Amino acid sequence: MHTRNIGATLLSGSLSIYSWTDFTPPPNAAHSTRARFKRIGFGTLIFIGFLLGGHLTIAQANAANNTLTLNAALKRTIEQNPSLKVFDFRNTALTGQLDTANLKPAYELGLESENFSGSDELSDFDGAELTVSLSSVLEMGNKRAARRGIVSTSRSFLDAQRQVESLALLGEVTRRYVDVLAAQALISLAEQADELANQTLSNVKKRAKAGATPDAEVKRAQAAASQAHLTLLSTQQQLAYLKISLAALWGETSPKFATIDGDLFNFGTDVDFETLYAKVEKNPAIQIFANEERLKAAEVRLAQTQSKANISWSVGVRRFEESNNSALVAGFSMPLFSSKRNSGAITTARAQRNEIFVQKEVALLNMHTQLFRAYHNRKQAILTARELQKTIIPALEAALKEIQTAYQRGRYGYLEYVSARQELLSAKRTLIESASSALTYGAEIEQLTAEPLLAAQYDGSNKLSGVEQ
Repeated sequence: MHTRNIGATLLSGSLSIYSWTDFTPPPNAAHSTRARFKRIGFGTLIFIGFLLGGHLTIAQANAANNTLTLNAALKRTIEQNPSLKVFDFRNTALTGQLDTANLKPAYELGLESENFSGSDELSDFDGAELTVSLSSVLEMGNKRAARRGIVSTSRSFLDAQRQVESLALLGEVTRRYVDVLAAQALISLAEQADELANQTLSNVKKRAKAGATPDAEVKRAQAAASQAHLTLLSTQQQLAYLKISLAALWGETSPKFATIDGDLFNFGTDVDFETLYAKVEKNPAIQIFANEERLKAAEVRLAQTQSKANISWSVGVRRFEESNNSALVAGFSMPLFSSKRNSGAITTARAQRNEIFVQKEVALLNMHTQLFRAYHNRKQAILTARELQKTIIPALEAALKEIQTAYQRGRYGYLEYVSARQELLSAKRTLIESASSALTYGAEIEQLTAEPLLAAQYDGSNKLSGVEQ
């Protein structure tokens, strides 16, 4: 099966494709956690989210072996996660606000009667004056255009919010996907530990049968084998929970996949910190401040239009019952000193607009700190994983073989044998945890920069051995 990885970068609310990579997973990818972990960049994640029905389909993602890919998990989340559906309702609400903003001032029909039901000659309606009028308001200062501007910039701000929410949601998908991938590796390690514990028990029984080992060591080996099996069962339960947690992101309460596809030990090439930080300003979380600043500027313009007073007018016909005559009446009115009375509202709107610039600087500073932490923690995790793979685990594997042989010949005791086994298993567990941390920090970096790391990171060339037999 061939899958296309589409790289995209989020620039000023628009998407532009910047890289294409074709790859072919190994034929046994469905049956091993060494299968290629083809992770897609966060710009691409947004691309998938907003252009649904693209190159990847659910049918392609679910092979006959019921293995889930990261691409399929991302697409399902964007299509089905409830947290993104609220933006459709908010967009509909803005449409209603735009309809309201486009309305002109309403016309009013008035009926007025004077000089009736009084005393003496005005006791009835003979001296009454009846007036029928039509009135409205002339909006000054282009207020209607200012209201439309508020709604228009609000829609852009809403789009930016949706991008930020999508980016955060897809980042959470990747992190939970990595957790499941690590849990699968931990199950393989637990199975290996269970097998080693049973193998140790068998060796101890042989020595006890030959009279070279006391029965107490047999009981200790039996207890260790039982504990290893309990650890395997516990790890399996943890994997079941993590799969439910992942599936919950697209609204499933019962996962419909058995395993996930990925290479936990594919780290790729590093990108220098300065290059990554230069991309932070393109993150939707930063770009949203530009949209919010435009919204506040529109609010300032709307406040400024209130300084120009509206003119109220009316025109009508007055009927004089006493003389049986009629006459036209007309009038207008406008408030005085509107500009002065509105100065406080303008000051408030400008202050709120200027606050956005400060908030942007604070956000950039916080993102710099987050990126620095994620960048260096990722490097340390990769360094730890590679050192374990290249030096520590091979040495411990060789030592275990030698100690096992020596134990069978009576040259080492049970304690040395068990210690060597536990040291190897502990090193392999640390390897899985370090690899998982490296991928998680990599996902955080991609979320902060809104771009994928180098394509070389996903070439599958970096394989770490020593975790699975």
